Amino acid sequence: MDTLFSVFLGLLLLCSIVGNVSGQIPTGSCTFDEGFSQCDYQQDPYDDFDWTHINTQELPYVSPHLPQGSYMYVDVSQYDVGEKARFQLPVMKENDTHCIDFNYLLSSPDGSSPGTLNVLVKVNKGPLANPIWNVTSYTGKEWLRAELAVSTFWPNEYQVIFEAEVSDSKAGFIAIDDIQVLSYPCDKSPHFLRLGDVEVNAGQNATFQCIATGRDTSNNKLWLQRRNGEDIPVALTKNINHRRFAASFHLKEVTNQDQDLYRCVTQSERGSGVSNFAALIVREPPHPIAPPQLLGVGPTYLLIQLNANSIFGDGPIILKEVEYRMTSGSWTETHAVNSPNYKLWHLDPDTEYEIRVLLTRPGEGGTGKPGPPLITRTKCAEPMRTPKRLKIAETRSRLIAVDWESLGYNITRCHTFNVTICYHYMTANDRSKADCLDMDPKAPRHLVGNLPPYTNVSLKMILTNPEGRKESDETIIQTDEDVPGPVPSQSLKATPSEETISLSWKEPTEPNGVIIQYEISYSGVHSFDPSVPLQRPGLTVSLPSNASHHMFSQLHPGVTYQLSIRASTSKGFGPATTLNVTTNISAPTIDEYDGQEAFLNETATTITVLLKPAQAKGAPISAYQIVVEEVNPQRTRRQASSDCYQVPVSYHSASSGGSPYYYAAQLSPSNLPEPLPFTVGDNKTYQGFWNPPLAPRKNYNIYLQAVSSTERETKTQCLRLAAKRATEEPEVIPDPAKQTDRVVKIAGISAGVLVFILLVLVAILLVKKRKLAKKRKDAIGTTRQEMTHMVNAMDRSYADQSTLHGEDPMAVTFMDSHNYNNRCRFIKSRFYKQKTLN
Repeated sequence: MDTLFSVFLGLLLLCSIVGNVSGQIPTGSCTFDEGFSQCDYQQDPYDDFDWTHINTQELPYVSPHLPQGSYMYVDVSQYDVGEKARFQLPVMKENDTHCIDFNYLLSSPDGSSPGTLNVLVKVNKGPLANPIWNVTSYTGKEWLRAELAVSTFWPNEYQVIFEAEVSDSKAGFIAIDDIQVLSYPCDKSPHFLRLGDVEVNAGQNATFQCIATGRDTSNNKLWLQRRNGEDIPVALTKNINHRRFAASFHLKEVTNQDQDLYRCVTQSERGSGVSNFAALIVREPPHPIAPPQLLGVGPTYLLIQLNANSIFGDGPIILKEVEYRMTSGSWTETHAVNSPNYKLWHLDPDTEYEIRVLLTRPGEGGTGKPGPPLITRTKCAEPMRTPKRLKIAETRSRLIAVDWESLGYNITRCHTFNVTICYHYMTANDRSKADCLDMDPKAPRHLVGNLPPYTNVSLKMILTNPEGRKESDETIIQTDEDVPGPVPSQSLKATPSEETISLSWKEPTEPNGVIIQYEISYSGVHSFDPSVPLQRPGLTVSLPSNASHHMFSQLHPGVTYQLSIRASTSKGFGPATTLNVTTNISAPTIDEYDGQEAFLNETATTITVLLKPAQAKGAPISAYQIVVEEVNPQRTRRQASSDCYQVPVSYHSASSGGSPYYYAAQLSPSNLPEPLPFTVGDNKTYQGFWNPPLAPRKNYNIYLQAVSSTERETKTQCLRLAAKRATEEPEVIPDPAKQTDRVVKIAGISAGVLVFILLVLVAILLVKKRKLAKKRKDAIGTTRQEMTHMVNAMDRSYADQSTLHGEDPMAVTFMDSHNYNNRCRFIKSRFYKQKTLN
């Protein structure tokens, strides 16, 4: 017993030590029970006044609008409107997300707002940005709880500041109590992952994207906080999964004045979350300070040095380009350059050009404005020249009428000469075709026929005299358009989904002109679901010439559509190309239940739920399935309630294979024409799936699945109907090591008790034996005095026998052993009974 008592005292001492350790307040936390000075907090020396610590038990009178306890508060009646009081928490440097929760209240006698409680986060001892969380409305005398998720990243320092701002000099109080700084994310408020810097070129749009982890934030306020400016509202939010979402913030056409630090903030009534500061870096696209330098001049070329080492704006330079044009013309050409010098070829003789340099840095919009121009002129050619141009008098789809300028002596330098016109073009199969025709110099027009429609025909005039041969520059003339050929059927690519078809195509092999539009007609020709109305006649979509794909939306699932596409030029439409495409079927729709509508009844081994028919989308419903999922705390939970169980698993297969779920029943659509109750665990079989009784000691989730199938695909929709909790406590299997140790201890104690009882019994037997022998001896003496000598002799003989019989060790052993055994059984029974109770 002493050993058991010692063990019990040791356990109490251990529990006391663990309790003291677990009750320690984390670093930065404070309950204000010992005052403000014990909290490692600091009053802001640059505010208007300080927060006040109050302990209501130490004051003779406390305003009835203040709660009992020890906390920090501000009496707004003592200060002017707009004045502020701040106190600062210790600096946080850990590279992690911290959760800071606290109690607060805003109280006043007339129920109006006494002011504003703001929470600010300062980074690296920088300036204070706008609050990440605030409250203004009257809260009453009861404490409210809020929490802040602050994401910190080394080597930055973060400091949380509580600020009370007076908005009304009437009587009122702002109070804070029980601040806890926890080194893990908050339970209710989402926390942001690391926000990275954004670098863009001036004049472009910048986008910050914040990734946050936490619960649903559909009612939260999201904004991008600028350190030295106005806040920016969220532009777009997107749920990544049930625990994570992304928020995007857009800044349009940023300039150098927009460079600053930005961070993401989310706020709700329950709390707030704030990310780290990230920088917006705005780069100015580069442009040269000086114009290019001229190194060499020829009749048809200019050699220049870019002179692009000195620039305005930001580097690095990833692309250099030369932009040039005739000063008397309207066209402009641009050439990429990868060396310090560049030669411009194929220029017109004796022509003035304007040349500029363009520089580009990385990123969209990284090309700067053109640098200062270099204006120069090419050299003149020899007096003999070729005609400058060919004049196109008339152009048709398959012929060209060509005129040429009058040739004088100043051009030919000869009275006899021949003029030849040559042309070439590329056929549809990328073959080059060329020919030359002799012309009468006195006839200024010639027809070039048998040409393909809408084809670039390159023409040039050749001037020949006895001294030499001169060729004019090539003139590229395009023949007129014709109706286009069909869109290539092999280029049609269709990608269907449930309600859309994405169609892509390529331009006709023989466009015969400029494609001005595409026309696509579509209509339904077949449906898996007979209730879906087919569109007859079909609908028509007109698309621009640059279109190469189109998305058909608002289609019916499981319907085969006939698509016909044709192209058009200015001359009309060409032949159409047809393709049949079938949309995917959709998963059936199961209406959500209101509250506990799905739960009807529950016993220890069954649960009755309400099954509602689903609505088919694209294909009729082929089956309903009731799925039972065993909820095991040690097993990883499902990612989302919408994840359906596609593989049918029977109860026996789940038991032998370790599956966390099994099909309890499969029903045909005719079995569920209207909402009907169904008992999970009724020990019946439904289409080959046994519905066994549920284990009372286990937790279950019950799901309804609706399945639609075609030859090509199967879609399933599922909905959790109810959750059954265990009705009995699970068996606790003791630790074998502890059980063995306990048995050894009890066996030792039992052996000691038995030895002690045995010694006591032996001593009692010895004392009783001596008393019995003495009594018998006294009786024998008295008998000898009263009897005669004869009788005494006889009595002596009998007394001797009686004495011998009384001292027979076998007799004593029998009696004593009989009494001993009874006592031992009694003692043993009490010992084991006490052991069982213990």
